[in-house]
Amino acid sequence: MRKRLLYFLALSSLPSILSAEDEAVLNTGDTAWIIVATTLVMLMTPAGLALFYGGMARAKNLLNTIAMSVGGYIVAGLVWVIIGFSIAFGTDLGGGIVGFDGFFLTNIGLDQVHGTIPEILFATFQLTFAGITLALISGSLIERLKFSTWLIFSALWIIAVYAPIAHWVWSENGWLAKDGVLDFAGGTVVHINAGIAGLVIVLLLGKRADFGKAIFPSSVSFTVLGAILLWFGWFGFNGGSELAADAIAANAVLVTNIAASAAALAWLIIEYITYKKFTLIGIASGIVAGLVAITPAAGFVDTIGAFVIGIGAGVLSFYAVNYLKRALKYDDSLDVFGVHAISGIWGAIATGIFANPAINSNGVGLLYGNPSQVLIQIEGIVVTIIYTAIGTAIVFGISSLITKGARVDSDAESQGLDETEHGERAFNLR
Repeated sequence: MRKRLLYFLALSSLPSILSAEDEAVLNTGDTAWIIVATTLVMLMTPAGLALFYGGMARAKNLLNTIAMSVGGYIVAGLVWVIIGFSIAFGTDLGGGIVGFDGFFLTNIGLDQVHGTIPEILFATFQLTFAGITLALISGSLIERLKFSTWLIFSALWIIAVYAPIAHWVWSENGWLAKDGVLDFAGGTVVHINAGIAGLVIVLLLGKRADFGKAIFPSSVSFTVLGAILLWFGWFGFNGGSELAADAIAANAVLVTNIAASAAALAWLIIEYITYKKFTLIGIASGIVAGLVAITPAAGFVDTIGAFVIGIGAGVLSFYAVNYLKRALKYDDSLDVFGVHAISGIWGAIATGIFANPAINSNGVGLLYGNPSQVLIQIEGIVVTIIYTAIGTAIVFGISSLITKGARVDSDAESQGLDETEHGERAFNLR
């Protein structure tokens, strides 16, 4: 009788056990890892990117260049909390139309779970992505844009351009996600998005007065240090995008390192063949190109795929920076288009080629029997380019109207924006 009673109790409790397994359960190990990853990605913008860009600017514009990264991150972070996250990961009104669930994340309780981490942590992790995407654009515009225009543009661009694309690609209801676009950590959402936005504004803003003259970086050391900080933070950028402390996250960290190294070496070799010099700017640029290219693929490819992706990024971005830019004569100050858009496009396509189901069953590329994945990746690329180009042009036009012109006057450009926009100098040598 006692055995029958225990058997009955076990059977009666089975439905509740099964339903509990279906519910999201917070995992403290995953949570701890994503907290660390979030801090790593945060470090990338106001420290890594600021130094990377600042070192390549002229001394008279070094502080302004750093301020654009820091200021952009500040504005993006606030706008993301107020409305950006709700647009990107909130209610879907159907098709490509996005809605929002609430302002200031007030609709998210501390007990809500996203996968195995707190929803509030997921929102914070995504905040850092929005911040660096916006800051990347600034590298195209330095030495001639009003800081006030940049701040207004930053707020509007996160709402009108970044958040909708993030929704389409990364939200479970996003139409590009449903079509099967693979973007593990931001090849389309971050890098193609930023690279195209930068190019559009460059074309609207016009060239610097002394465009074509040799420009000497204020500090190559700053740029190399910035690249190393970006590399360091990218482990959180790519590894954290798995949103769990598991084997896929570990693989993402490994292939990130491989691609960065392969791209830097490829850039260095081509540079020596072309100019007979091994420049540290070249090493830093190659590192970033490789990091960009592996970003969409990090959770899907193996070590061989990462090596090929890195080599391709180094070669393609080198020629984009050294030949395409000269041929088309656009004034992309710090080569955001040549590094981020070009390597981002290559990385997105390469994901469709090298995605290995042995690494991640959610991604099957051309080499593993799914040639249609390349076409799906191209769909994501084309949609991002078109929407970003149109959206950025509109947002920049509105920002320019608000500040009565986006470009500083010729005297300010000649004197340098550190003094005219901020009243400070990077180096007080007298």
